[in-house]
Amino acid sequence: MMAQGRCERHQPLPGGGPDRSHRPGYRGCMEEAPAATVARSRARRALRASAAMVVFAFPVLVLAWAIRQRTSPVLAFDHQAITAATDFTRGRRLVSLALVVQAVSQPWVVYTFATLIAAYVWFRQGLRARALWAFVTMMVGWAVGAAAKVVVHRLRPVLDTPLSHPGGYSFPSGHALNVTVATSAVLFMCWPLLPRAARALAVVAAAVLLTAVGLDRVLLGVHFPSDVVAGYILGFGITVTSWIAFVGRTAEISSSASSGRP
Repeated sequence: MMAQGRCERHQPLPGGGPDRSHRPGYRGCMEEAPAATVARSRARRALRASAAMVVFAFPVLVLAWAIRQRTSPVLAFDHQAITAATDFTRGRRLVSLALVVQAVSQPWVVYTFATLIAAYVWFRQGLRARALWAFVTMMVGWAVGAAAKVVVHRLRPVLDTPLSHPGGYSFPSGHALNVTVATSAVLFMCWPLLPRAARALAVVAAAVLLTAVGLDRVLLGVHFPSDVVAGYILGFGITVTSWIAFVGRTAEISSSASSGRP
């Protein structure tokens, strides 16, 4: 009410009164309500993003705590699953295929391909805000995954006859996390460009890709199942939290001008 009163005092008087719209403060008063709306929208987005971050981080923290307990049922299941998975891979002669999947799903390969898609969306489709969001989200996800490995400090599975020899720590799975971040970010970015039928196909293709990469990590014996699950959860959580904070529907007030498209 106070903002409205100040605006009324600066508006031109009816009946041919003096026009005061040129005076300092008149335009700022007219923009005060939209500015307040943007501020409230940003605050709501920040709260929702924080809530999403907690929802996705909690199960990952629970898994991280469980694997630190030497008597945890999670550890027993992980070791049994690795033994059965690697025996299956050797028995079915799937080692070569699994190594190919490992090579093409390396984070740098996945992010290079995803960045090319983001460049296309930026330059050819004009969705600059979405393309920039996707690229930044992917780079942040890559860094968060690397940092999480160092923090949890879990060693990789130890096998008598390893099928692959990757370096680094095990929790969470870098392949699972980064493929999840890249796939979900590209899907969110390209969503308005896809016809309805193509959207369903894209979601199915993404699910198949993520499942294949996750199974590959376990079948090769380079990650425990809990590593892969944590990678899925944390990767998708990074994308969803970033989307809510910066690009979601409530951001249209402040971002539509920069992108020029919904």
